Amino acid sequence: MKRAALVILIVLLSVSSGFAGGKQEVKEEEGAFRVAAIFQTAIEEPWDGVIHQACLRAQKELGLEYEFTEKIAAADFEKVVREYAERGFDLIVGDAFLAGEDPSRRVAKDYPEIAFAFGSEFGPVAPNFSVFDNWIHEPAYLCGVIAGRLTKTNVLGVVAAIPIGEVNRLVNSFKAGALSVNRDVKVKIAYIGGWFDPPKAKEAALAQIEAGADLIYAERFGVFEACKEKGVLAFGNMSDQNELAPEVVISGPVWDMYPTIMFCIEMIRKDAWVSMDLGEWSMMAKGGSRLAPFHGFEQKLPAGVIKEVRTLEEKILNGTFRVAVDEEPPISD
Repeated sequence: MKRAALVILIVLLSVSSGFAGGKQEVKEEEGAFRVAAIFQTAIEEPWDGVIHQACLRAQKELGLEYEFTEKIAAADFEKVVREYAERGFDLIVGDAFLAGEDPSRRVAKDYPEIAFAFGSEFGPVAPNFSVFDNWIHEPAYLCGVIAGRLTKTNVLGVVAAIPIGEVNRLVNSFKAGALSVNRDVKVKIAYIGGWFDPPKAKEAALAQIEAGADLIYAERFGVFEACKEKGVLAFGNMSDQNELAPEVVISGPVWDMYPTIMFCIEMIRKDAWVSMDLGEWSMMAKGGSRLAPFHGFEQKLPAGVIKEVRTLEEKILNGTFRVAVDEEPPISD
């Protein structure tokens, strides 16, 4: 009898396991992993463009479904986020800075079963709202070192968006890098008052060039046009922008959101998603940021400058050199 009971138990366990396997198969057949992205600007704007490119890469490499909406007005932001949530996307990402902060958090609260990851200057909210940011101050510092070594006028320029923490830390890091190798450097700083206004950025760059700047950190689009006209060198921002103006763009901080997106997907698939600050995945050590290639400037820059930058780069990666995070409003010289 005991032997018969054992056989029956094994059969029952096998059947139960079979049903569990069947449920897993059904779950997989329900559809691919789905990601939605919400952008306040056009995707050609570098900040949102970086997120978009990371999602496109994940779509290609993982076969997931990806949808996005760009150029969303402040009045429509909550409506768009809520529509994606209603459709049951697995992960909803985007930029919440300024106009999107409150709406994105309200929607996330109403859909605790969905993972939200938004660019934000504020903190995460349990159980499902995580935050990230472009922590590219490390390569911005390296650009400052290059600028401090190359300048002949000892005047550098920075054209940036808005004086908030995530922008200020890039400007301050660039300035700190320049001053670390050249104490005589003066840095002219201009904010254009928005995320995407190329004509205004060009105008600000021209004013800085007129004031003596011979290298400009283009934190926003529009600067390269001025630099091409005046024969001034520049640094891009967020992505490798050399192809936009190969004759003037030396390098620039690159933000790679792919490690962040991949981490989010992994956590969701493991059913381990919790609200968190995803900032570390944008650091150089995690592959989330780097210095853009020098391209044609590899042969033009002094060998000593390249060696100095590569040495600092290695120290940042191995943790023996830290770039300070300074988000205070920088002072223009």
